[in-house]
Amino acid sequence: DAVPRNPGSTIKLLTTLVGLDLLGPAFTWTTDVYINGDVNEGKLDGDIVLKGHGDPFLVTERVWQLLRQIRQLGIREVTGDLHIDDSYFFIEDYDPAAFDRQPLRAYNVAPNALLMNFKVVRYWFEPEHDTGEVHVWLDPPMENLTVDNRLSVAPGACRGYQRGISITANDALDRMTLNGKFPGGCKLYAMDRTVLSHNEFVYGLFLSLWRESGGEFFGGWQNVKAPADKKPTLSFTSLPLSDVITRINKYSNNVMARQLLYTLSAEVLGEPGTESGGREVISKWIDDSGLDVDELVLQNGAGLSREARMTAAGMGTLLEYAWRQPYMPEFVSSLALAGRDGTLRRRFDDASLHGMAHLKTGSLDDVVAIAGYLQARSGRRFSVVTLQNHEDVHRGPGQEVQEALLRWVYEH
Repeated sequence: DAVPRNPGSTIKLLTTLVGLDLLGPAFTWTTDVYINGDVNEGKLDGDIVLKGHGDPFLVTERVWQLLRQIRQLGIREVTGDLHIDDSYFFIEDYDPAAFDRQPLRAYNVAPNALLMNFKVVRYWFEPEHDTGEVHVWLDPPMENLTVDNRLSVAPGACRGYQRGISITANDALDRMTLNGKFPGGCKLYAMDRTVLSHNEFVYGLFLSLWRESGGEFFGGWQNVKAPADKKPTLSFTSLPLSDVITRINKYSNNVMARQLLYTLSAEVLGEPGTESGGREVISKWIDDSGLDVDELVLQNGAGLSREARMTAAGMGTLLEYAWRQPYMPEFVSSLALAGRDGTLRRRFDDASLHGMAHLKTGSLDDVVAIAGYLQARSGRRFSVVTLQNHEDVHRGPGQEVQEALLRWVYEH
């Protein structure tokens, strides 16, 4: 099919394929730490500098490991500030509400060279029936975030959109207001939402984890440039790219895909990495590889776009190219396994398809797509692509067509 259509999140296959080809499966990111000042008897009279290089998976647990390495330098108390250098990427004006007017949703987070925990906290809600109040706590806890809890418990089963909870934010994203009636039938409920600016989030998470580990910190934060003439005191290494693309493709993580696009720009064209630079790198890679991928509109490399376009034939060309490469096992295993994990964990009523296909899914309003590989009953392997763009196709009909197609291929 040579008709360009919106591919949704299946476009991530192109971004991750180029990443593997140009950077290699073992590529890693670093987060550099500089200690400015003297350390005496556990006290740092000075500042800690963090410089990010775009690690897409610097989640809370890994930030804790980073801070543990800093503590192993003999530092317990810091009298100065946290200095943050996120200059490795250049992010133009970004409106997180532009795509769907949902600025607090995790999938709308902007990239950042020092992205921590996707700039997301998880709210936990638990009803307190004796008082009629709702207990709320955050993971990770953020000392520089205020939560105004106006929730109350109402009788009823644990159902309804967001369980009746609405979250509104002030302009600075440092004060969240919770309103609504929370069903008493819920024992525990969780909701992930973005908070704070990127640098405020880094500071808040650093402060929380540092104090949680028994350390003392008295300063604020500043946005600075790390010293160019000084080696970092330590460098914290990310997971390898092969692990990162698994998280991008199996769970369709948008901000991680965008981090990779910016990384391609910075690594190939020089820092700072930009979105346009990433598109340029991918376009040149397609030309240099001699691939017939016509009518491509990449946008942000993640698929969260109404303008992105690709043909099913072009996607098939990419899949066949990837199959012939030495990193094919890493690429294929990054895709969700039909009926088993990732975005396909609860898909496919036909149990014969379970475990027989590695696929990337894509879904937007009026868009559904799948692309990947299927092993047929005969033992033959096929590359499979469907890109469906039609009013309300995302409400069920699209997935029914996909399953019918995969069943047909499976029998060949």
